[in-house]
Amino acid sequence: MTKKILLGLITLCISAHSFAQTNEITPKDSWLKVGLEASVPVGNLSNYSSFAGGAIVSGQLMRTRHFGLGLTTGYTHFFAKNGASDFGVIPAGVMLRYYCHPTGFFAGIDGGYSFLTGNNTPTGGVYIKPQLGYHNYSWNFYAFYNQVFVSDGNANSNDVQNLGIAASYNIRFKK
Repeated sequence: MTKKILLGLITLCISAHSFAQTNEITPKDSWLKVGLEASVPVGNLSNYSSFAGGAIVSGQLMRTRHFGLGLTTGYTHFFAKNGASDFGVIPAGVMLRYYCHPTGFFAGIDGGYSFLTGNNTPTGGVYIKPQLGYHNYSWNFYAFYNQVFVSDGNANSNDVQNLGIAASYNIRFKK
């Protein structure tokens, strides 16, 4: 089993290196992504919230034809149910994207720290947000899972987890 994992990692590294280019980053290779997302809370959070909606803003640079790197933020509002209170999540993170082709499938992951807003909420926690989707020159459509790892100080976990869909528009800095 360990040999198979090691072989898979070596293959992935060789593949990634073969796609790499030595081109310089230019303003043509960078853009701003602005979008909306809708999600449903999962885990324990689904007992207190029924829906979440938000906005996302990201800045991305393409280092090669296949890999993008950038910064991301936004705001997601969780709508309460069962007498609970609404609250929000503000992520501050780094994004990494892998694009197989100029148009088509992509995979990505965001990670960083999310600040929680609202009454009686902890201050925040580390988050991770894997994504799978479709992209073209102007748009990205994707599904995601988001988890904010939150602890209330008593070794109890109150993680914020949601599963959703999103769409973002690419605003080019220079064509």
